[in-house]
Amino acid sequence: MEYSMEDFKIHIPEELVAQYPVEKRGSSRLLVYDIQRDSIIDDFFYNIASYITAGDCVVYNNARVINARVYGVKVTTGARLEVLLTRRVDELQWRCLIRPARRVEKGTIVRLDGGYELEVVEEIGDGSFLIRFDRPLGYEELNNIGEVPLPRYIKRKPLRGLDDERYQTVYAEKYGAVAAPTAGLHFTEEIIESLKGRGTVFVPITLYVDWGTFKPVREHDYRRYKIHTECYEISDESASIINSSIREGRRLVCVGTTTVRAIESVADNGVVKPGRGETSLYIYPGYSFKLVRAMLTNFHLPDSTLILLVAAFAGKERIMKAYRHAVDKRYRFFSYGDAMFLF
Repeated sequence: MEYSMEDFKIHIPEELVAQYPVEKRGSSRLLVYDIQRDSIIDDFFYNIASYITAGDCVVYNNARVINARVYGVKVTTGARLEVLLTRRVDELQWRCLIRPARRVEKGTIVRLDGGYELEVVEEIGDGSFLIRFDRPLGYEELNNIGEVPLPRYIKRKPLRGLDDERYQTVYAEKYGAVAAPTAGLHFTEEIIESLKGRGTVFVPITLYVDWGTFKPVREHDYRRYKIHTECYEISDESASIINSSIREGRRLVCVGTTTVRAIESVADNGVVKPGRGETSLYIYPGYSFKLVRAMLTNFHLPDSTLILLVAAFAGKERIMKAYRHAVDKRYRFFSYGDAMFLF
């Protein structure tokens, strides 16, 4: 078996990279791939009930994106800096990325536009820094001084109101993610209630999506790549519902690659173990899935670990076929783009 990133090269025309969400949540297009039949159906997300059934258990990620991107100036020189907060360590300390990172070192003081000051405590590797604020900075305060951390391929500034709402799922609850679990962006409350009314079980878990989700795989042999680590939380109640669903023979449907990663990380002898922890699970072709039987996902960057995960689930050739089909049919790609259902 070849393990080359070259196998996933496909040209995504720039005009197909979605710069805005669709006007009405739930109206995105939906590419449905029946893996067993090797067949593709073109549909719309508001028809998802045709593919998620009463007998399914749908697991979703309720992480909430924080306004993690802040701006300020280096106190000594006045140089303008961008700070992306990636993980809260305690009430004063955070991990972050700083751009430009040149000449940022231990002891550097940055005064943010929102009035806070931070000091660089140390460089902690992989381009990240540990910083300490002059006073506590929580998620609510970030809503006032920070902006939604849209990915770089969205080539515009975030819009207050629009992105504050649409770069969150309707069920976003647990603050801490620096990227949205984008497969869930398509659901509306009405669609969820309709599915529940038909007997579908919906269960929340949390995986705090990290900035590393956007890092390209630079290794030619993708097995050599060191994947990022993300934090997860699975409550006793959610684990109990999922495990009951498995015993009842329900199909486990995961909303998004983040949910897949979390569930597969805690799968143990056919059940889900509750708890909090970190996962560095790296899923690529050849991986044997333990619990996940169907997956809702967006289209991913061709050099990402996420495309490797969906290729592990559906097969490399099928995923490339699906992406070529999506390009030909002018689907919209990436975070604000269209969806794909794999089963």
